[in-house]
Amino acid sequence: MNEGTKGKNNKKLLLGAVALIAVIAVFGVVYMNFRPKTRTGTKAITLTVVDDQGKETSYETRTDKEYLGEVFDEIDGLDVQGTAGTYGLYIETVNGLTADYDTDGAYWSLYVNGEYGTNSADSQPVADGDAYMLKYEIAQ
Repeated sequence: MNEGTKGKNNKKLLLGAVALIAVIAVFGVVYMNFRPKTRTGTKAITLTVVDDQGKETSYETRTDKEYLGEVFDEIDGLDVQGTAGTYGLYIETVNGLTADYDTDGAYWSLYVNGEYGTNSADSQPVADGDAYMLKYEIAQ
C-alpha cells in the first residue's frame, strides 16, 4: 500500500469518527430537551394497585422524590420488585403478586391520571396531585 492510499484511509476514518461524535452529540441534546420534566418540592400523590382479581389497594403519600420509582420505597405496605432493563425498570412483582409475561402474557402496566403510561416507573416524573396506577394485565 502506498503513502497516498494510507493517507486517504486515515482521512476517511477520521471523518467517520467525527461524524459519529456529532450524531451522538445531537441525540444527547435532543434527549435533554425532550426528556420528561421533573418538579422539585413536596408533592401529594395517589398510587393504586390493581391485582389479578381486580382488587384495588390505594396509597396516598407526600414525597419530595422526582420519579415514581423512587417513591415506591417510601410507601408503607407497598412492595415493588423488578429488574432494570433497556427501557427502564421492568416491574415483575407487586405486593407478592408476580406477573410472568413468558408464562401467560401477564405484566404490570403503569397508568398516569387514567392514561396508559409512556415512561417506565423509574423515569416517570412525579407531579403534585397526580394519580398513578399499577395494574396487573394480560396481553390479548
